[in-house]
Amino acid sequence: MPLTSHRRPGRHRALSLAALATTTGMLVGVTATGPATSAEPAGDCTAVFPVAEVAAGQLVEGLTVDSGVTPEPFTGEVLGVLEGGIAPGLDMIIMDLDSPAIQAAGGIWQGMSGSPVYADDGRLIGAVAYGLAFGSSPVAGITPFEDMDDYLDATARPGRITIDKAMAQRIARESDASAAEASHGFRQLPMPLGVSGVNASRLDSSTGRPYLTSNTYAVGKATGAAAPTAADIVAGGNIASSLAYGDITAAGVGTATSVCDGRVVGFGHPMQFSGPATMSMHPADAIYVQEEPLGAPFKVANIAAPVGTITDDRLTGITGTYGPLPDAMTVTSTLTKGDTSRTGVTDITVPLANAELTFYQLVANHDRVIDGITGGTESQTWTITGTDADGTPFTLEHADRFTSIRDITYESSFDLPDVLFGLSQLDGVTVTSATAEGDVTDGKATYTLGAVQQYRQGAWVTLSRKEPALAVAGKKLLLRQVLNGPSGQRTVPVSFTVPARAAGQRGSISMTGGNFIYSEAAYQSSLAKILKAVREQVRNDEVQADLSIFGRKLQIQKSQVLGPVDMVVNGNRRVRVVVR
Repeated sequence: MPLTSHRRPGRHRALSLAALATTTGMLVGVTATGPATSAEPAGDCTAVFPVAEVAAGQLVEGLTVDSGVTPEPFTGEVLGVLEGGIAPGLDMIIMDLDSPAIQAAGGIWQGMSGSPVYADDGRLIGAVAYGLAFGSSPVAGITPFEDMDDYLDATARPGRITIDKAMAQRIARESDASAAEASHGFRQLPMPLGVSGVNASRLDSSTGRPYLTSNTYAVGKATGAAAPTAADIVAGGNIASSLAYGDITAAGVGTATSVCDGRVVGFGHPMQFSGPATMSMHPADAIYVQEEPLGAPFKVANIAAPVGTITDDRLTGITGTYGPLPDAMTVTSTLTKGDTSRTGVTDITVPLANAELTFYQLVANHDRVIDGITGGTESQTWTITGTDADGTPFTLEHADRFTSIRDITYESSFDLPDVLFGLSQLDGVTVTSATAEGDVTDGKATYTLGAVQQYRQGAWVTLSRKEPALAVAGKKLLLRQVLNGPSGQRTVPVSFTVPARAAGQRGSISMTGGNFIYSEAAYQSSLAKILKAVREQVRNDEVQADLSIFGRKLQIQKSQVLGPVDMVVNGNRRVRVVVR
């Protein structure tokens, strides 16, 4: 990619922060440094500085937050413009930035995305959005502001942005990065999903499902009179874009670039690159910037209540509107253990996040009530309501029992999210609510399938390889399944009517504990199939019996579900059947 720049006689010394504060009084004045109120900020509506006027050696001034809510100045110098650096027709401006906070962190940080950068005449050049790929550095890639509200119709989200040898050498000459480090190119400043309400160790260990995000981290929530408000979302101030809020708040924290006429633009790169968006918009309070020697430093922040809607999540950044909040699926979890009971609520505004964030809501409520990673048994019921593509309401309901010897929280928290994951893949289907109610005890006992027995001539005979079930065509086959538990045995009856046409054939009966049967509701291709799968789902405390008889031009298969019983059932058994 060609580099557009003008050679300069020497490197200029950066402006002092005191000089910056003096020369940009107008810019600092619009950052709402006074007491926070519930009113929207007046907005800055700053004029655009075109990329065509950007030149190497140009001194710049910017605003960002490393602590609290008030933007602080930083300075910088343009190193050049990488034509088409972000996408075809979308250039990247490369700058070397400086401030005490940047020096302390070792470079620009995650959460600085969107920080506005101004020319010396006060016009807005663009937003900090990219860092050198090798690790922490004050060298930043800037998304031009003249493109940030154009909603480019790009076909792919940029990953690593390569640079040529000449540019790498220029960066090395005029920054603290070596040519080898600069040759790694640029990457979007990471925007991992910050989740509040769930213990950090839980986030680290949440795996095993396609809807669980691997790069989540813990953030906090700002509440009370001192919490930031809409008035704190200003140019250079914090802004968060969230997928959910309530017990669980899941958001990316970055920086607002400009506010104008009730609209705010920020980040300088996508949050999730969804295009049209339904995320909620939040102010945030930065606590500090965490140094990270092996990667980019990151801002730690508390996220306040939503104040509007992020309507666009585009290649060049996010755009939001103050006021009405997006539609949400409300997930409610109620858990009881002994004398302790709690109900938690989260509103999820991004349908594709319904499964993951419902999982976090269930885990968080379990951790509050159980207060430890421990085994136990939970009886749980859940209900999902929504509408299909035609607007017709539907309801899904299921009840089950879960037992774990190590962590009942995880064992019982996947069932509902799995179904929500399946629903989220269906076009036109809208989920309006998900409710789970559970009761936990300390018991960890389960049943294991034991012998299968047949009633013959007044006695129960244990079946084996040498002793098949003997059936009579056209008659009932009476069996029972023995369940072995820590306190003894219990039995459940099994009966099949054998068709007359099965005379002279052979087959088998398979018995499977419900805890060994995996629900397929999450992976169905239509709402009707998901409804059917949930309706027919075998509980963990039930037993499924399957009769199979195959012969020449004969195929007989029958199934029945036994129970539920008073404990979860594990194991499987298979016995032969001879039909007379």
